[in-house]
Amino acid sequence: MLPNANPDPLASSFATTYAGVMAFIAVVAEGSFARAAERLGIGRSAVSRSVQRLEDQLNVRLFTRTTRSTSLTREGDLFYANCHAGVDRIMQAVDEMRDLREGPPRGQLRIGACAGFGRRVVAPLLNAFQDAYPDVSIELLLSDRPADFISDGVDVAFRHGRMEDAQIIAKRIVPMQMVVCASRDYAQSHGLPAAIEDLDRHPCINLRVPSGRLVDWEFQVNGQTRRMSPKARLTYNDADLVHQAVLDGQGLAQMPDFMACESLREGALVACLDAYAPADQGHYICFLSRQHLPSRMRVFIDFMTARIRERDLRCPDTIQAAHS
Repeated sequence: MLPNANPDPLASSFATTYAGVMAFIAVVAEGSFARAAERLGIGRSAVSRSVQRLEDQLNVRLFTRTTRSTSLTREGDLFYANCHAGVDRIMQAVDEMRDLREGPPRGQLRIGACAGFGRRVVAPLLNAFQDAYPDVSIELLLSDRPADFISDGVDVAFRHGRMEDAQIIAKRIVPMQMVVCASRDYAQSHGLPAAIEDLDRHPCINLRVPSGRLVDWEFQVNGQTRRMSPKARLTYNDADLVHQAVLDGQGLAQMPDFMACESLREGALVACLDAYAPADQGHYICFLSRQHLPSRMRVFIDFMTARIRERDLRCPDTIQAAHS
């Protein structure tokens, strides 16, 4: 008890009643005070005292006790019938919670992801997940603001970049590459920067996140992270619009691998400055605790981790030069 704290009479009364009811039910179930004590793991006298206090609270006798037998009074029989229904509901609730943890996956999952990753990577996998686990329903929330587990009621979130939040469990699925891209037509007409300083001679396209902050371009120079915000010809608050503007030949943008890899493989985009690409970022699946995970969460985390690792989100190793 905290120093100078006053005991709560209501809490004390409830604890006494609870102990008495548990002892009473155990005596009825076992048929004697001695066997009830063994079941509860306490002394026979403790069981007897708990029942006595309960009888004093109720102001009735619950048992008729002799040296040879213990039987319910009429009042005791009525009290047990009322208590038994409540105990059944409690045990049902316990069984349901155990089933959620250990039984076949079922129930609802609320998933958070950034808009681009959610559309391109997560959403296409949901049909296969629900084919495998038809009793799990999914709500997918897409936002470029990181999902908040508490206020958004999110069970699992996908995040990328660097994980700096020590309050959550972040399981790295795959590394993440950042790549500077231009359209093939732009590269053929204007060339590509060979060094970071050359970006000043090219129109750039920036991304603004929901907080209002411009997303820095990041590079690795002599083992150190270098951040910059190039002068922008266009700025969008939607990553898909940035990607489309690059495809349309409007300039250069730095974007994560999952946004660029398909267009790079198809040849619609070309990449540059790969020697300066940061190498310490990743794609993560996040949740609040490893303990007591419901089976629906465990299978979702394992399923998504395996399926995303099967996908090739990496950008091509060889830069396609403007003249290729």
